[in-house]
Amino acid sequence: MDNTFRRAHRLLKTDEFSSVFHLRNARSNQLFQVYARPNGLTHARLGLVVGKKVAKRANRRNYIKRTVREWFRLHRHDLPPMDFVVRSRQAYYRGEYHEAVKALAALFAKLARCRDSSSS
Repeated sequence: MDNTFRRAHRLLKTDEFSSVFHLRNARSNQLFQVYARPNGLTHARLGLVVGKKVAKRANRRNYIKRTVREWFRLHRHDLPPMDFVVRSRQAYYRGEYHEAVKALAALFAKLARCRDSSSS
């Protein structure tokens, strides 16, 4: 199974992010807010937003983005063909990694269930 995180699996342009934000289909918890929108492709795509208000230092913001990308890379085959934008709401540290991953997985599961129930 191909577990790479290629350019085709990323949201890159402002218009792509805006279209996901515009739909307002979102779920959130203490650490993350995840927006979703069907994309009409055969695979899921990911966009990330980690602002300076969440983490002042660039290395902290990069760590958050790296952990989210890694989770997405390993689980993208299980996700529906949608565009996802993950917005970080609170910084977390290496010791809180497992809790953050669980929180992220729960949000993606909620959005996938919401999509499944609306398409039925």
